[in-house]
Amino acid sequence: MNLNQQERISPTQAIILIINYILGVGILTLPRTAAAEVGTPDIWITIIISSIFPIIVGMIILILNNRYPDKTFFQYSREIVGKIISVILGVTMIIYFLTLTSFEVRVMAEVTETYLLEGTPIPVLIVLFLWLAFYLNTDGINSIARVFQVIFPLTVIIFILIATMSLGLFEINNLRPVMGNGILPVLKGVKTTSLSYIGIELIIILSAYLTDPKKGKKIVFIGVLLPMIFYLVTVVIVIGALSIDGVGNLAWPTISLINSFEFPGIFFERFDSLFLIVWILQIFATISITLYVASLGMSQLFNKNIKIFLLVFLPIVLIISMVPNDIHQLFALGDLLGNAAILLFGVLPILLLGISFLRRKFN
Repeated sequence: MNLNQQERISPTQAIILIINYILGVGILTLPRTAAAEVGTPDIWITIIISSIFPIIVGMIILILNNRYPDKTFFQYSREIVGKIISVILGVTMIIYFLTLTSFEVRVMAEVTETYLLEGTPIPVLIVLFLWLAFYLNTDGINSIARVFQVIFPLTVIIFILIATMSLGLFEINNLRPVMGNGILPVLKGVKTTSLSYIGIELIIILSAYLTDPKKGKKIVFIGVLLPMIFYLVTVVIVIGALSIDGVGNLAWPTISLINSFEFPGIFFERFDSLFLIVWILQIFATISITLYVASLGMSQLFNKNIKIFLLVFLPIVLIISMVPNDIHQLFALGDLLGNAAILLFGVLPILLLGISFLRRKFN
């Protein structure tokens, strides 16, 4: 693949792409899912431990990518396993990214309808967001990266503001005792919290676009470390304010915490809208890149213009996003995607790397 300079992205842009992608829905749902699995205030320890696995996954993918410079997974997999199997693997991965796009856009529409635009039909919101994502994607990955660069500083500023405002509700006793039930509950939640780092798999196509591929390790490490800090602070303030029992009964505990802010004498009261606006931008960025990767995969597998697939995939994503009948089925779809990610990006790259070594050794 011969990329011109305009299609390249810098290592900093790649880091921001991965951070925005990882944060996505997780910052809203992680406190609830982790509380249900761990059942003790030690979730923060689980989050630190589970950050090791996405770094390992990212490094393995990097080793595989570096054997085929300037090529994405959809291009180099043919050299490893042949045309037919590579198409099967590529299409499977495309289905994953399309389903992930559908999941993220449905969550965004559900939260928007509940907290900002009550009574607005969910399909209308989904179509609106998808059309905007299509418009952004038509200009390529560099344009997506530049939008991410605008969103990220806003996210950091709002996040620090929300964390500071939460201090008035924070109760340190809600985080005690540390390891009161031993290490087993902490380890029990590692799989669940590891799935909140879904997004590191983006490196499987990003390496081909980097202006400096040698900084891949730095991109993976910082791309996981910063979301880990975001998650850690979020869980500590949410559990500290609402307690472990209170979090387990809430669908969106982070928003519930922000809704409880009260500052007498301050004219502005809807602090949740402040957070939601930034968060919606965050999710919009995520669905933009997942839709782009799915379309890129099809264009490279079948050597067609990417814009055709960007357009064709819009109604498909809409249909998939409306399959869950309620919020519980939606969360179940999220769990299914997490398990699929383990196989596609945790197991598959190891197998391909092994086959790649063997092919080069005996050819």
